[in-house]
Amino acid sequence: MSFHTGAPSMRRAFSRAPALAAVALFAAAAQAQTPASAGPAADAAANPATNPATNPATNPATSPAIHPAASAAALAPPPFTLEAALQSAAERSAAMQAAQASVRASGEAAVKAGQLPDPTLKAGIDNLPVTGGQRYTIGQDFMTMRRIGIEQQWVSRDKRRLRTALADQRTGRERAGYLMELATVRQQTATAWLEAAYAKEALALREQLAARMDEELAATRAAYRGGAKSGGAADVVAAQALQAQARDQVLAARQALQSALIALSRWTARPVGDVAGAPPAPESYVSSLPPEALRLAQPTLIAASDDIAVAEADTAVATSERKPDWTWEIAYQQRGGAYSNMVSIGVSIPLPINRRDRQDRDVAEKAELASKARLGYEDTERQVEADIRNDSAVLSSGRERIANLRAALLPAAAQRVQLADAAYRAGTGSLADSFAARRAQLDAELQVLELQREVSRTWARLEYQVVPSTLAAAQ
Repeated sequence: MSFHTGAPSMRRAFSRAPALAAVALFAAAAQAQTPASAGPAADAAANPATNPATNPATNPATSPAIHPAASAAALAPPPFTLEAALQSAAERSAAMQAAQASVRASGEAAVKAGQLPDPTLKAGIDNLPVTGGQRYTIGQDFMTMRRIGIEQQWVSRDKRRLRTALADQRTGRERAGYLMELATVRQQTATAWLEAAYAKEALALREQLAARMDEELAATRAAYRGGAKSGGAADVVAAQALQAQARDQVLAARQALQSALIALSRWTARPVGDVAGAPPAPESYVSSLPPEALRLAQPTLIAASDDIAVAEADTAVATSERKPDWTWEIAYQQRGGAYSNMVSIGVSIPLPINRRDRQDRDVAEKAELASKARLGYEDTERQVEADIRNDSAVLSSGRERIANLRAALLPAAAQRVQLADAAYRAGTGSLADSFAARRAQLDAELQVLELQREVSRTWARLEYQVVPSTLAAAQ
């Protein structure tokens, strides 16, 4: 189902009588001014094929090969459909590329988390004499030793497993952040495309009215010159004023469309010269998703759930830190040639003598953060569900309002134009009344169009807050 505002009803509603009178007067004037034989120049003007000024093959200004308008049209970017805009935005968004980089960075950190710390190389000289006859000598005193050794902090397998699990959960949270960015980009792109599509329709309505105002002005002038008594100069002045207003509204609508296309190009990251296709029907499947499916497809809920997983994994790591890591060391010690060499083995064990105020406080802190994450998820879930219910209600109400306006307002506006034109032709109504009826008809069609735009914005916000499983699995 696509939105249309009933613009053809305007075309049927406009008066034909003034235009016919203008055509008759212009034809009579042309016949009176045209001589019986104007010679070769007139023949050339009457035959476009022999007239260099009108023959596209001989007139450079109208030749298709070099016509500036044709060249500009060939270089203009193709119009964007909604799906093309969404695809371009997903492929070119810098914010999404940044989110992908964050996911990759978190994945690198996850690999590192499960590794042992690097060993430490230790070297030195022990018991070097600084006084006496053997001062600053290495091989003379029996206590002097050259030492080289290795020190390794040993982190238990369980600790490394828990740290890896925490890093994996953080990577999952970064993926959820990417999905949130993807949903935001799709929402904003769809909204921008809809704004451009409706701005294009509004411009078309304004241009139709302006074109008919031009026709009416020409007909009114012709009738006045032909000696028509109804309205006279006042009708001409009124038609000129209304034509100026209509043209100004066309310029404003054209600028609104240009602004909407520029806003769309911000998301597609490509120039957008036009949009193609009708806006989708305001029907969303999101409101019918069961809670379990919504939790797996709504990025905000996915991120809130991952926050819980990260906090719980962090709590498990803090609990494991209550047991200190031991550090082992082995060293080889070389003495003078007259003495035996030695090997030393040692271990360093931190003493958690204040566990209640240090390690236990860390565990309590992480546990409270996990409680915060769980409560935050509950609040986020309520907010998401409330937003979905509200947007669904707005969509339902909007569809009903659009149907009512199409069934009642637009036909009444068209009938008013017909009655005003009939009264003007019969001499019982004024040209101002006829123009007022046409403006009222345009206002009615624009009212329906504006309502469609608002409903479509709500639809985009509802429909694109969920990431399709195919897109989520592809990342």
